[in-house]
Amino acid sequence: MYEEIDRFVSKYIPLTEEERTFFHSLLRSRKVKKKNFLLQEGEVCNFEAFIIKGCIRSYYLDKNGVETILLFAVEEWWVSDLTSFSEQKPSNLFIETIEDTELLFIDFKNKSLLFEKIPAFERMFRLMVQRSLGVLQQRFYASVSQTAEERYIQFMEKYPLIAQRVPQHQIARYIGVSPEFLSKVRSTLYKKH
Repeated sequence: MYEEIDRFVSKYIPLTEEERTFFHSLLRSRKVKKKNFLLQEGEVCNFEAFIIKGCIRSYYLDKNGVETILLFAVEEWWVSDLTSFSEQKPSNLFIETIEDTELLFIDFKNKSLLFEKIPAFERMFRLMVQRSLGVLQQRFYASVSQTAEERYIQFMEKYPLIAQRVPQHQIARYIGVSPEFLSKVRSTLYKKH
């Protein structure tokens, strides 16, 4: 059950067997059926979850009920609402499974304990946050500087495996267009090729 997360952690920091055992003791495993919420708007996010198997989306709803998908997450990705988790305040996000999913959770209290007992984990999580921030900055830049067609092509090139696992209407909400507009974009691209 811990092979995937151990492999992930080893990319960032070395652990002794004792440290690895302690880390495992702080994790909780859970299987979640597809189309179930890990977090809903208004709840305080009390977890960071590592995906062993499955696909998840994180999104918010605007005042008109239109959703904007912030991210898709698959195997060996972490999912959480970082602001809600770190500040322990209500979330404005929904985190929902797209497929049947297996996860390892660490809660707020246990993550603090992990940092206290094995400070190297602070480095790992800092590097993960830096990487996530870089991805978000690139995504913001693309949203203001690229056409919908360019954003769609970039998504398909960058995340080909995710594109095969999520519905087209969700990809539309990820790149910031309506499903109908994405259909037109795809039709135009098909005619070009």
